[in-house]
Amino acid sequence: MATSPRSGLLSSLTKLSTARTARSSSWDQTGKNRDNWIVMPGEERVLADIEGPGSITHIWMTQSCRIQPGPGQISPELVGVPMLEIHNALGVSWEVVDPDYYRKIVIRMYWDDQETPSVIAPLGDFFGLLNSLSGSYDSLPLSVSAKEGELNTFGGSAAFNSYFEMPFNSRARITVENQNDIPYLQYFYIDYELYTEPLAEDTAYFHAHWRRQKPNAGWGPDLQTNSIEVAIPNLSGEDNYVVLETEGQGHYVGCNLAVRHFQGSWWGEGDDMIFIDDDTWPPSLHGTGMEDYFGHAWGMQHNAFLMNGTMVHEENVPGFHHSYRFHMTDPIRFQKRIKVTFEHGHANHLSDDWSSTAYWYQTLPSPVLDIDAVEDRLPLRPRDQVEERPLPELTPAQQAARDASAERMKQFTETRDAVRNERRAEIDQWEKANAEQAREVRQRFLAANSVLAN
Repeated sequence: MATSPRSGLLSSLTKLSTARTARSSSWDQTGKNRDNWIVMPGEERVLADIEGPGSITHIWMTQSCRIQPGPGQISPELVGVPMLEIHNALGVSWEVVDPDYYRKIVIRMYWDDQETPSVIAPLGDFFGLLNSLSGSYDSLPLSVSAKEGELNTFGGSAAFNSYFEMPFNSRARITVENQNDIPYLQYFYIDYELYTEPLAEDTAYFHAHWRRQKPNAGWGPDLQTNSIEVAIPNLSGEDNYVVLETEGQGHYVGCNLAVRHFQGSWWGEGDDMIFIDDDTWPPSLHGTGMEDYFGHAWGMQHNAFLMNGTMVHEENVPGFHHSYRFHMTDPIRFQKRIKVTFEHGHANHLSDDWSSTAYWYQTLPSPVLDIDAVEDRLPLRPRDQVEERPLPELTPAQQAARDASAERMKQFTETRDAVRNERRAEIDQWEKANAEQAREVRQRFLAANSVLAN
């Protein structure tokens, strides 16, 4: 009798498989090096449309969104890269990152023939770049690698990775929607496997959902955290912040949490309370404090581990704290329903801005998930006070300089928009080609296995 290797995290690597590996990506299908997709304002692009059965095994993304306040000296027709990255002080180009754009892009994922998404979140928040504020971290299922010089900045450049297993039986679709008023550029890999046989009936499907309360409804935001006055009972969890609430059978595997704290004290004195199935009070899981739920103690440290940690620490960016906790080896299982909640301050006394992305697996059909309008998603970032005054009376030379700049901006914009429209038509073709390439890979895979079977 044959001996099977043990079952463990990497045990699948010891077994051969007939699965076929493939990828949908933003590669330049003309064979050149412009390996990104332009996504215009209001546009939704299908990054992957794959026939199953199969499973997405890895997603990598990076992106850029630049505002151009004035004309560059280099024509957009001659620029072969997404951004020049020439310092604005040199007068060659004038590009400013959109600080909020990670919240203006929405990522959605659809499994099988469902019309509503099983995943919906702002692009940055899904991967762990919260509040559009860049911060590097490395966990087991997700990572963000922020560009060093733009670390802890709003809209800072970063690379995203997801290693969540995302199975699908008949079809998988992944889209991004640009809800901004300017275009952005998207690079991506979506790696997947194809199978010959349908998924097992007990397969649970990947889900993720973003939520926000701005602010939480606290009863004593002007009362000092940990003071004797706020030490009152909370024996229901009724007003807690809700990270996840869903019905069905499955398991919750974690979340990220962004806190914009206003009081200047300590945001994390609340407990986690997770209600499962027919729980009333107390819930099946009751914690002792937010730093405890996130696997730290005595406040939060700036550490990023496989299952828990911090991407942005309030000591680096005052008023902002971003944390994560993944239940990859200790999933929280439910048979009927689950409600994952956190107190915002002890007994919910604080009124801070909280947002979160929950990750879980459950049976289909998925719950109907929605997302706040773009104006309600924007981060409450600190804003510099700017003083302006009317222009003085201009000399003829000054007026001529201003007129020349306006004319050069007009010409620059016309050329830039022509390049964008050319690229938009090109991406229309690439989007269709990606789906067709995925179908061809599937057909070759089935044909090869049919030959082997005979």
